[in-house]
Amino acid sequence: MRSILLSFDAEEFDIPLEYGRAIDPDEQLRIGGEGLERSLDLCGRLGARATFFTTLTIARAFPALIRRLVGEGHELASHGVRHSSFTDADLLESRTELARIAGSGVTVRGFRRARLAWTDPRAVLDAGYTYNASENPIWLPGRYNRLGRPRLPTFVDFGPGRTLLTIPASCSPLIRWPLFWLAYKNAPRVLTAMMSRWTLAHDGHLALYFHPWELCDLNAGDGFGLPGVVRRVSGDRFARLLELTLNQLRSGPGVDFGLYADLDDQARAGRTRHPLRVAPPEPRPV
Repeated sequence: MRSILLSFDAEEFDIPLEYGRAIDPDEQLRIGGEGLERSLDLCGRLGARATFFTTLTIARAFPALIRRLVGEGHELASHGVRHSSFTDADLLESRTELARIAGSGVTVRGFRRARLAWTDPRAVLDAGYTYNASENPIWLPGRYNRLGRPRLPTFVDFGPGRTLLTIPASCSPLIRWPLFWLAYKNAPRVLTAMMSRWTLAHDGHLALYFHPWELCDLNAGDGFGLPGVVRRVSGDRFARLLELTLNQLRSGPGVDFGLYADLDDQARAGRTRHPLRVAPPEPRPV
């Protein structure tokens, strides 16, 4: 069985701030909540389970959507307390409070840092997480160069019984063609589909991430001051693109949707396509 690990970063719509455009906090929440509802509707149409890396700010603002999320079989994971700032103390607070909001029996196992920023892996493990999905092992001009990081999931070992699984965003074998949200919006669709199928067949899984706010119309007015690469494909148009692309990927033999927690379980049971190596913790960037 090969798994499409669909994930969404459910967060405040604060990306205009990165481009020098002020946006009211209430508007950030409104668009974040609307996008979360739209992403749940999309998963329903696809018949897909997904992992939602969710800020505590969004969860506190939309607790009914969080309960809907877990009630429909999706995985709730942490995206920190708020999208605009972070301290190590946020790790424990967000994990425990997200579980409380979701209701009895929910365990939050995964963490993804906003903007995939570096986070001390020991702090992630100490806060009770079993996996960290804050890695995109590609070169993204103007953002980061992580071509030296492992492309496949790896364990970070802190001693007997203390391992943290790193689950990177997928990119293709050999050339590390990026397969994250901006690529699906802007790269030629035939090329993206080909690279996605190759990666899924080779790795046994395809770890994808998008944002719920991408399913909202980002072209209203002046487009929130966002560049075309971010807002060009959004709203219903992006929903149709994702439905088409993901349905095509799932149509292959032995392919279905899965959760990041499923891959964590498989890795710890030694049931992944490739043997997983143990990597040293990534040092803090200088």
